Amino acid sequence: MFEEFILDLKVARKKSGLTQGDCGHLLGGSNHKISQMERGERPPTIEEICALSLIYGRNFESLFGEVFAQVRDNLAKNMETLPEPATQHPGGFNRSNTLEALAQRLLEESQPGYAV
Repeated sequence: MFEEFILDLKVARKKSGLTQGDCGHLLGGSNHKISQMERGERPPTIEEICALSLIYGRNFESLFGEVFAQVRDNLAKNMETLPEPATQHPGGFNRSNTLEALAQRLLEESQPGYAV
């Protein structure tokens, strides 16, 4: 999963025509910051992910599609074993609706042809 992210990050930068120095500067650092990410030595922060999405003109899911696919799989597995709450509370209705909506999104997004 992380290997594909690294490759996507490199490809996105190269397609943009920007150097590691350019991207590092735009992120408020140096080319070392981008180099570390592209070598897989450190993951980007949330702020860097947002900035990279803007720099490369790609939405978050397309830049990190493989990560989202793994997260979707993990969520679907975890939903199967989610325990019922010990007691009902006022937010129970919202909980049910939230879980149903999540299950529907996971189902839709797992279909072939789903556009990331």
